[in-house]
Amino acid sequence: MTGLDYEAEYNNRARVPEHPEIFARWHQDAKAYRDRSSGARLGLRYGTGERQTIDLFPGRDEESASPAMMFIHGGWWRSLHPDEFSHLAAGPNAHGVTVAMVGYELCPTVTIADIVDQMRAAALFLWREWGRPFAVAGHSAGGHLSACLLATEWRGLDPQAPVGLVPAAYAISGVFDLAPLTGISINADLRLDERSARDLSPIHWPVPSGRVLDAVVGGLESSEFLRQSQAIAAAWRPRAETRYEALAGKNHFDVIEALADPDSAMTRRVVELARRASTARP
Repeated sequence: MTGLDYEAEYNNRARVPEHPEIFARWHQDAKAYRDRSSGARLGLRYGTGERQTIDLFPGRDEESASPAMMFIHGGWWRSLHPDEFSHLAAGPNAHGVTVAMVGYELCPTVTIADIVDQMRAAALFLWREWGRPFAVAGHSAGGHLSACLLATEWRGLDPQAPVGLVPAAYAISGVFDLAPLTGISINADLRLDERSARDLSPIHWPVPSGRVLDAVVGGLESSEFLRQSQAIAAAWRPRAETRYEALAGKNHFDVIEALADPDSAMTRRVVELARRASTARP
């Protein structure tokens, strides 16, 4: 390991002291978007856990007719809720893309391995709902989970599922190598050891050929967050189409806000991936 202070490198709230104001803005904007989304279907259940819910925001009158994407929120696998991110469906919705905001149970009640399994269950639920492949986007812990879905062998979970159920992922400020987390304070909740950290690190997984991964991070984020996105883009590049991008002037939290803007470059790219996914070979 390096001489880096991993506690400081991964403490995003300390690095962004204005995060309470950002969270308050998310809460307000998300509620406003839910209130004006008359066609949304909120609180669909894909599992038995209290937080195993999906909020669907259709991009067209018929969800089954539109390209689609699944969004996974962050919070170090131990905080936040999908209803704090509803407004991020606005950008893709404006381009006719249906967005599913997905929840999961939190550490330490469950493990990260359990959450990966829950996200796979949610993806299979959405495939049965939509009947076609779709893209996935996620932020922070959700970026990690997005990469996990991209590298999943779906036929081993459901023989009827398409091999390329999730052919494209847009991972924002993700953590793909969990080893550095084993020695910092959040691990009291995550309960990772050396073996589980490696097993749950998608950077070590064999990604299926032909997948597409965008690893995007805020330019103001720590050297470790920049490294994490650079590393998975490089590691997966021989088999997958990967792209790394650091967004100038953005921190770990405000980096995702461009998804609420239909005209942002982030929204345009996510829409492109959703459209590609909808026409991908099953």
